[in-house]
This record gives sequence, C-alpha cells and structure tokens, in this order.
Amino acid sequence: MTFASQTKQDRFFYLNLRIEDYENIKSSIKTGTEDEDTIRFQKAKILKKRNATEEQWNDYKWQLQNRFTNADDIDDIIGLSPEEKQQIRLVGGIYRYAVSPYYMSLIAPGDSACPVRRQSIPSFSELDDKGELDPMDEAGWAPEELVTRRYPDRLIIKVTNLCGMYCRFCQRRRMIGEQDTHAPKEKLKDAIEYVRSNKEIRDVLITGGDAFLLDDSAIDWLLSELRQIKHVEIIRFGTRTPVTLPQRITENLVGILKKYHPVYVNTHFNSPREITQDAKKACEMLADAGIPLGNQMVLLNGVNNDKHVVRKLNQGLLTMRVKPYYIFHPKTVRGTSHFWVRLEDGLEIMESLRGRTSGMAVPTYIVNGPNGLGKTPILPNYVMYIGSDKAVLRNWEGKVFEIENKA
Repeated sequence: MTFASQTKQDRFFYLNLRIEDYENIKSSIKTGTEDEDTIRFQKAKILKKRNATEEQWNDYKWQLQNRFTNADDIDDIIGLSPEEKQQIRLVGGIYRYAVSPYYMSLIAPGDSACPVRRQSIPSFSELDDKGELDPMDEAGWAPEELVTRRYPDRLIIKVTNLCGMYCRFCQRRRMIGEQDTHAPKEKLKDAIEYVRSNKEIRDVLITGGDAFLLDDSAIDWLLSELRQIKHVEIIRFGTRTPVTLPQRITENLVGILKKYHPVYVNTHFNSPREITQDAKKACEMLADAGIPLGNQMVLLNGVNNDKHVVRKLNQGLLTMRVKPYYIFHPKTVRGTSHFWVRLEDGLEIMESLRGRTSGMAVPTYIVNGPNGLGKTPILPNYVMYIGSDKAVLRNWEGKVFEIENKA
C-alpha cells in the first residue's frame, strides 16, 4: 500500500504501530517515582542504620558525611553475597567509592543488574586494565592547572574532586584520590586570571568532581569574579547533584545562581530509576529560577544501552524541564571496559527516537575524539544523495523522497 492510497484511518493506524513496541514495554521500565514504595522502604532501612532523622536526611552535608564507603555497611541494605563483599573490598582498594545514602536508597535490593547499583557499587570487572587513565589528555590541554581548553571560545575550570557518589565509569577517576579536596583559592584565581587574559573566552564551564559541592560562599565568589569579566557571556555548571544528592539544591544556592544570569546547568541522569520526586523537586527549583537545564547521558552497557530505556528516560526528563542534550559514547577510561558499547548501539537508539518522540527528547550523540580532539556528533544517515539539482533523503520511517536542491 502506497502513502497516496492510504486512507486517513490507515495512516493513523500505521502511526500507532510505529510505537506499539514501546507502549507494550514501557510500564516494565520503572522510574524511581513508579517504584516509590521500594525506595521508601530502602530509605527507612538506611535511616535506621544511621540512627538518623528525616531532617538529617534532607541535609546535604549529612548526606556527604554519611556516604557508604564500607562493604559491611552496604551488605544488609542491598543484599550482597560474601564473594561480592570481597570483590568490593578488593576493587575499592584500587578505585575509591562512596555512595550517598539517598542514591543508595535507589538501588533495588538483591538485583545485581540494577542500573543504579551498576553505576555506584564497585565491580570485579573494574580490574580489567584496558583503556587509559586520561584518554582525553586533559593534562595536555591545560594552560593552567585547573583549566582544560580544547576550543577557541570556551573552557573548563575543575574546582573540586568531591562528588556525592563516585561513578564507576567516571572519566576523571584518576583525580578522586583518598581525600576530598577543593581547589585552593590561589589556583582558582590563576584560572580566573587566564580567562580574563584571553578575551576570546565567552563561555566558562565550572565542573569537578561536582561543582555544586563547593560551599555556597565559594560559588558566590567564583561567579562574582567571572561576571566581572566583560567578555564572559555564559557560565555553566556541570553537576550530578540533582541525581545523586538532590538535597544540595537549596533555596540559598538557587538564589546565588540567580544573581549571575545567564547561568546554565547540565546534569547527568543515566537511568529512568534516577527520576524521583526528590530529583524532580531539585530540577524544578533550578528551572523556576530561570536556569536552563540540560542532561548529558553516558551510554553505558547494562544501564541504558536500550532504545526503550532511553526513550523513557528522555521523556521523563522533559516532564522535569530538563532537556536531553547529549548522549556521550563511553570514553575508554581504564577500569570501565564493562560499560563500553559499540557505536551501532548508539546509532540504533538515535534512530529509534527520531519521529517516535518529540524532537525535544532527541539529544545529540557525541563521540569524544581521543587525546583531546573534542566532541564529534554522529547521526543515522538520512541523506542518501545530493546532486546539482536535487537531493534524495529518507525519513524516520525509512521512506525515500526527493527535494529540489536549487538556490
């Protein structure tokens, strides 16, 4: 049946067929909000274990002070075999781990394949020595100790090595160390002076670690200093606190950010299970202050390398006013090979999003060039031929069509 011969009824019937597979499976891909009873039960176990109150739970400083760093503490929260506990001890001695009580409560107990568990709990697979500690060669692109600059008009300032939870796939795991440390003020001044001295820099990304784990006063000072530089147009923060430590998004922090607009925040949801009421509240506080929010998902084997999981995640993010911004192909960081996927996996996901969900839910799929060559977008190929007078393309359904190619 050709498109021209289809009735309206036929056309809408075929449209429904295009998303029938997702409609049939989406209820089995649970967000944190949809599995709230389990998460509430886990939270109660953690509160009892830490002898803590609801007020303490909602204090991000308490969350940081009570991160889980011992396999024996984790055992009765998520359920571990003796072998798993031993593996955690062994791997944790090489690659540090720490999990906020909040993020620990999102782990489905007894489920070794839980996407939150895979991201946060050490695995024996991390002992695979494939890859490099610094595959992006950040050190080679550092004009100042805290600065990474790969592009003409923008740069990164790394202000801390502290995170609410240390992701097992982290590209900067080499920086975590045994102690949580913020960058000394003198080195921050050097980074700011570099920005001031290079008038082509119009966009500054503050990251870490997690940039929001600086104290409020330090964030206020840093923003004030950068805003005094006339050629700095945009200030961005990279933070995973809305995902792993939403208690950090306080009225005071939001008030500070709001003073220095335009300020943008990119966060880092990787799984629908990370979408909770607490995460939603944190994102909405930022959005209500006029702060645009983007999400940078890392494509991870066993976490989100599934087209339906990504669709559910991205549609859920939009309901929290978070725009899916990037899907990052995983970097070849040493000890993370169990998360690596093939490029075809990412392209299949991109193909499955276009046309089957709103364009706002379709991010850009990014591959980072090795040794600091930068972000390179890749897309399914919709252009089949470009000639002097016409072009041949295909649409999201694979239907081929021609358009004129004339000035």
